[in-house]
This record gives sequence, structure tokens and C-alpha cells, in this order.
Amino acid sequence: MEKTYDHKLYEEKIYDLWEKAGAFTPKIDTKKKPFTIIMPPPNASDPLHIGHAREVATQDVLIRYHRMKGEPTLWLPGADHAGIETQYVFEKKLAKEGKSRFAFDRETLYKMIWDYVQNNKSIMEGQLRKLGATCDWTREKFTLDPEIVKIVHKTFKKLYEDGLIYRGERIVNYCPRCGTAYSQLEADSLERDDNLYYLDYGNITIATTRPETIFADVAVAVNPKDSRYQKLVGLTAKLPLINRDIPIISDSLVDIEFGTGALKITPSHDTTDFEIGKRHNLTPISVIDEKGRMINTLQKYIGMKAEIARNEVVADLEKAGLIKKIEKIHHNVGICYRDKGILEPTISKQWFMKIEPLAKKALAVIKTGQIKFTSSSYEKIAKNWLKNLYDWNISRQIVWGIRIPAWRCEKCLEWTITDGKPPKKCYSCKHEPLIQDTDTFDTWFSSGQWPFATLQTTKPGDFEYFYPTTVMDPSYDILPFWVLRMIMLGIYTTGSIPFEKVLLHGLVRDKYGVKISKSKGNVIDPIEMVDKYGADALRMASIWGCLVENDNSLSEDNIRGQRNFANKVWNIARFVLSNKQSEGVKKQESKNKDDKWILKELKETIMKVTKALDNYRLNEAAEEIYDFIWHKFADVYIEKIKNRREETQPVLLDVLDYSLRLLHPFMPFVTEAIYSEMKDIKKYPKRMLISSQWPKA
Repeated sequence: MEKTYDHKLYEEKIYDLWEKAGAFTPKIDTKKKPFTIIMPPPNASDPLHIGHAREVATQDVLIRYHRMKGEPTLWLPGADHAGIETQYVFEKKLAKEGKSRFAFDRETLYKMIWDYVQNNKSIMEGQLRKLGATCDWTREKFTLDPEIVKIVHKTFKKLYEDGLIYRGERIVNYCPRCGTAYSQLEADSLERDDNLYYLDYGNITIATTRPETIFADVAVAVNPKDSRYQKLVGLTAKLPLINRDIPIISDSLVDIEFGTGALKITPSHDTTDFEIGKRHNLTPISVIDEKGRMINTLQKYIGMKAEIARNEVVADLEKAGLIKKIEKIHHNVGICYRDKGILEPTISKQWFMKIEPLAKKALAVIKTGQIKFTSSSYEKIAKNWLKNLYDWNISRQIVWGIRIPAWRCEKCLEWTITDGKPPKKCYSCKHEPLIQDTDTFDTWFSSGQWPFATLQTTKPGDFEYFYPTTVMDPSYDILPFWVLRMIMLGIYTTGSIPFEKVLLHGLVRDKYGVKISKSKGNVIDPIEMVDKYGADALRMASIWGCLVENDNSLSEDNIRGQRNFANKVWNIARFVLSNKQSEGVKKQESKNKDDKWILKELKETIMKVTKALDNYRLNEAAEEIYDFIWHKFADVYIEKIKNRREETQPVLLDVLDYSLRLLHPFMPFVTEAIYSEMKDIKKYPKRMLISSQWPKA
């Protein structure tokens, strides 16, 4: 063995050996319960980030541990087409080239994005291998695989036939820059200061941050409990600048404490106003189009971007003496989760999925413990979300994704829904031809079917054996986006839960606890760290120091420290294996107190590590192993026995063997490299460490 461990000499070769040996592919044994993780599919359009490294390490530790316990263990890999996120990234690429998506027809743009994604997908898969991910590549899936698309279409058709899908005109979050609607969950919020304008509406004063939308007002509402305005209910207010009369109504949704307590009702551009408008049968008026420009207003504002129009409207209101005062207000505004620009609430025709019936069943399986959250706090959050989800807007006005299998008849205006195949004629009036909807599915609708869609399209018998899966382990920030939707769609489609446990992991932050982002300049490139310090060091550092569900502060110093630990393990092995007489030393029960002590400590460590892994407390397991190997084995025991080396060799070999097996799930490469050095010792089986048994206390 070389004096120091050089990860560059071993990692790629060792991974190739594992993969060629079929070590990642489980053998189905109906007498045994499998351990299964469906990998949360990374975006196919981007390289892996440091958060992925932590996620991969977490899942791979569990996979290796259960594999060593002798369980049929499947970690199914995949990649996500990622809908709007990928199209957004590709459009930015086009912009740098001086091009726009509008310069290409639908088919051409889709093909361009497909080629771009396939190239990046192979890069991402290579990075997973570099991190040591022992997923079963023979079962790899992509969310746009034809067989996956068929299942998504089939689910949509079934939902439609069961009355759970409808085409409705409702207010949605719309991003005029991305050119698509979003669901309730995809609206981020931003705290900021804005002007609150108090406007003269004749016999009543209203307060608004959006004077540019006054032309879409259809009423002024006051709270029925507000004694200030009871005499005005039933009368009319006058819209400034255009002098249109609108009714004054009462509604309990009005906040008495906000502004003057009188609310301008603009159903086309505000969610609360939309609800009030529906309750009072008010006809909405839109004054901002899908490109964020003004329509249906005075001629001078038409075509202006909404924010520019605001300044112009304010100036005209001031000239007319219709602004009574202006205050500053600190509030939250909805922003696009992709480009961080302001979202425009807009009435739009979209495909919606009824959530309440599915959410009730999802809530029930959590309450009864059929699905367990390893963190009680996240279980409470999940239950709260399920009680407060609105109907889900599942349609997106983008090219990249799975196109919705809905065809509209121009004669009777009815929709024909299929399982993907174009219908020959309208189901209602038998007219032909039909025009397919241009919308695509929200990417979370297709990925929400990931656990059963993957296993139903891999190998014969996979779904029956591996479903429901064992653990789902994404980051906590996609709990409502993905985890809850997988539960709802899994139960609806298969009649069974999609997984038994939810292990949500925290985000990776820098050493100061600040969220990692390009804008902050604190990004840690996981592949750069692997090249510099080795995959083992990055894996161990990403798990070290905090529970899986908590955020982890990570720095290059942490990674370097774990590289030093890998070298320590290597040097311990060099010392133990340097004894050329080891074969001639017979193993017998030692009566020496130091030998007894280290074997007792080893036994206790095995029990503690096993218990910690069974309870998903990965950091505690890692820290126990570290403490045993570095401090108890190396610093104490090895130092004590150097003067009686020959007689202790059997104990040294056994402790090294067990230590390597305990450490293997966390630091697989250095442990496998050392284990290969033990192949000439007769007492050890001629197999790879990845296939060895988990030690028993």
C-alpha cells in the first residue's frame, strides 16, 4: 500500500468494478421484504449542485446498509424533464445567442430542447457515478420516456372520467415573462415596501397599491360589521378618471383594518377579489394581458407595461386631485419562482384537478401511520398543507413537457380526452377534425406519478415486488410540490400508498449558515470537491454534524477534514496489513485487557451504528464510526499494542475488517480499496466489500 491514499487512483476503477459485477442490481426473493428507494429525479438540464450531493450520500448510505444486511435492495435512478425550469434555462441560452423562442415553431423548439437535455442528462448521470451512487442503472428512467408518458396520459383520462379534472376559467398566478400560468404552490413571495394610494371614489375612499387596475374595478366592498359604511351599501361609487358608477357591496372577506376598510373589487387581477366577485355574480374585466401590457383602458395606457402604466395613472390621478394621500406599506408580493419577477393574477382558462377527494385519502394514511414521517414537525406541516390545498392548475403554456391529450371540437366546443392517441372524431357530436390543446402538463403532475410509473415500466414483476417503496427522501422544500402529490396520485391510481416512510432532508448552507446561491457567490461545486478531496470526503462531510432533516452548514474545511479521516483509515490499514506473518498467527480468545477492551468497544459501536441507521440518524452513525476508528482503535488501542504486535494481529485484522464494513456505506471507495488489499488473507472471502455482510454485534 502507498504511504497516502490517492482517491484519483481508485474511485473510477472501483465504481466500474461494482457496476460490471452487477452489484447494484437486486435479486428478487419473494421470501424477503425488499428495501426500495425511488431516486428523486434530478433535473436533466442541469449539472448536480451541492444539495444533490447530500441527497445522494443520504440515500446511498441507506442503500448500501440494507444491501449489506442481505435485503433485496433497489435504488431506481432517473431524470426529470423539469418542464418550465428547463425551458427557462434553454431560453436564457437562446437569449445569449441573440435568439428567442418565438423564432421557432413548436416542433423545432421541442427538438432543440430535447437535444440540449440529452447532452446534459449524460453529464448528470456521470456525476452521480462520480459521487458513488449505487443505483441500478439497468432500471433507469426519464420522465419523458414513451412508456412513462403513456401512464401519465392514462392517469389524466381516468381522473377526467371520474369527474376530478375540469376545464375552468379561474384566477391563476401568471408570469408574463415566462408566458405561463402556475399553481398555488409555485408562487413565491417577496417582502418589499410599496406606495399605498388613497383614492377618491366619490362618496367613499379606497386604498390600493395597484392604481393601474382601477379600470377593471367592478365594485367597492366593505365588511358588513363595519359601522362606518353600513349606510353606503347598495349605493354606487364612482371610478376615478373614467367616472363609471360601480356598486358598493358588503362581504365578510374585506379586512376592516386594511387602508380605509373599503376594498376595490378587481376580480380579474386579485385572488380575494375573484372570490368576492363570484359570490356577488360580478362580471370581471381584464386590463392586463398575458404579456403584462394594458388593455381595455383609456387609449393613452393601452400597450404599456403594467408597472409603467402605474406611474402614468398615478400622475393623472394627482392632476385630477383624486389622490387623497400616499403612505408606505411593507407587504408581501407574489413573484415567479423561476425569474423572481412579479406575478400577475389573471383569469385564465386552464385544466384543474379537484384536490379535496384525493387530499382526504392522503391525510387519512398519514393519520393512521400507513405513511410515517421520520420527523414529527414535517408530518404536522404535511397535514396542514393537505387541509389547505386549492384545486390544482395542472396546465402550462409552454412547449417543453408532456402535451395534454385533450382535443377540442370547433363545432360543439366540447373536449375529447384520450389516453394519448388522437381521436378520429368528436365523442359528443362526431364532428372532425379536432384540434389538440397546446398546453403541457405541470411537471409535478407527471413526476407525482413517479413511484408507480417507474416500477410499472421497468422489468416484469418489479411493481408487484417493490411497490409500495420503502423510503422517499427529497429535500423538505418540495414537500407540498411533490411528496404530497405523489401520495395523492399514488393512492388514487394504484389503491396503495407509494412509500412507507418520508425522510425529508435539509438544505446545504455555507459555513456561516447562509443559503447557497450563485448571486451570493458562495456556491460549492460538488464535482470540484470530489476531484480535489475525493467522493468519500464530500459524502461524509455532507452527512456530518446534523440530523438528515436539518440544514447542514458545509465548507471546504469540512470536506478537507474528512479527506484527512480517509487518510487516517488508510494508514491504520497499512499498519495492520504490513505484518507479513499474519497468516501464521492462530486466532484464539485473548485474555489481555486491552484486547478485551477494543473488542467490547467494537461490539458497542456496531450496536449504536446499527440502531442509528435503523432510525435514520445518519450523522450519529457516522460520528460513532469516526470516533471508534480514529480515537479508540488508532489513538488508544494501536498505540498500546505496538510492543506485542504479533499476538494482537488476529484482533487487529478483525477490528479492521469490522471497521471497514461499518464505514463502507459512508466512505465506500477508500474502504473498498483497503478491502481489496486483504484478498490474500485466507480467512477473508474473495468478494468485494460492497457485497459483504453487515457486522453483527
